[in-house]
Amino acid sequence: MSTRTAGLLASVGATIPVVAAPMAGGPSRPELVLAAAAAGGVGFLAAGYKSPEDLRVQIQQVQRATPRFGVNLFVPNQVPIEPAELDRHRAAVQRWLSDHARTGGDWAGEVELPEINSLAGVIRATGAPAVDEAPAVTAAPAEVWDDFWEQKLQVLEADPAPLISLTFGLPSARDLARLQATGARVLQTVTCVAEAESAARAGVDGLIVQCSSAGGHSGTWTPRKPPAEVGLLELLHAISSRTELPLWAAGGIADAAGVRAALHAGAQAAVLGTALLRCPESGTHPAHQQALADPPGVPETTLTTAFSGRPARALRNSFTDALTTSAPSGFPALHQLSAGLRRAAGAAADPHGLNLWAGTGFAAARPDPAGEVMRRLAGDHRV
Repeated sequence: MSTRTAGLLASVGATIPVVAAPMAGGPSRPELVLAAAAAGGVGFLAAGYKSPEDLRVQIQQVQRATPRFGVNLFVPNQVPIEPAELDRHRAAVQRWLSDHARTGGDWAGEVELPEINSLAGVIRATGAPAVDEAPAVTAAPAEVWDDFWEQKLQVLEADPAPLISLTFGLPSARDLARLQATGARVLQTVTCVAEAESAARAGVDGLIVQCSSAGGHSGTWTPRKPPAEVGLLELLHAISSRTELPLWAAGGIADAAGVRAALHAGAQAAVLGTALLRCPESGTHPAHQQALADPPGVPETTLTTAFSGRPARALRNSFTDALTTSAPSGFPALHQLSAGLRRAAGAAADPHGLNLWAGTGFAAARPDPAGEVMRRLAGDHRV
């Protein structure tokens, strides 16, 4: 790799071109980030859904041990939903709970779904306009859910991370400048050529090119539309022809051949997510780990908005089978609606009520130490 293209990895002292993806909700805990760094790669903390204080504690824990890490932020990009549409989805979820309780999921009969007027992102009777899904998304007003955006910027200003990645949209020019002023290199997650071109014009330092095979949430900036089913290598070729920015490849990379193909297609790093979910250093729920080894339903993934209101790839289970076709877009309303259900399912170790995020290469995931997985997939490739 040239100095120009390897700069992001070399800047933090990485020796292998493999990155542990930020996975919100538990998997990307400090232990996983530190294991990635110890292997010579880079690991990312996931700021999404965390409180600012929890984020600060995790950053400081990692900072004390390694300079090879990054932090991922959810850029505010709320997906408003009409009350009637949300009410219909709530009723469908309630029917699923009732059916599941009758077929052995006793916990489901005890779940109380929140009322829709308590959820964020619901369009009020005043006729509040929907958020325009423009490529550039600015910080949301105080009364709108923004995942503590401003407070998390302040955390990163006080405790800088060498690398910052952004998901769900492009921040304002002012906020991007604030992040770069901390000394961080900022990477933008993109899912198509148009997003890549917008991010390049905005002045980010690199792009994370995510295809639709990726597990968990798509980073798409326009979440009312499912991401195009374009293969990772094709997407890398399309974007590399439009920009000279360093590219990191994400989505469906499950083995050494996948890493090799991504690097040969012009990526400077391969980003691993699902491949690390079963590693002992990850914070993945045990029922989720077991489901990756022994899927609870048809052994395949599906792209669904049923759990969160944004498109996300998960293992099929009875919840996705029942609700994916009818589930609307609405983030974070649907995420908040399903939160108690997911907690109860987790406590009962019932995979049918869990958001079993997984990429298309899930079958290759192994319960091996994260450093071993990263070195094995990196093969002979070095920064």
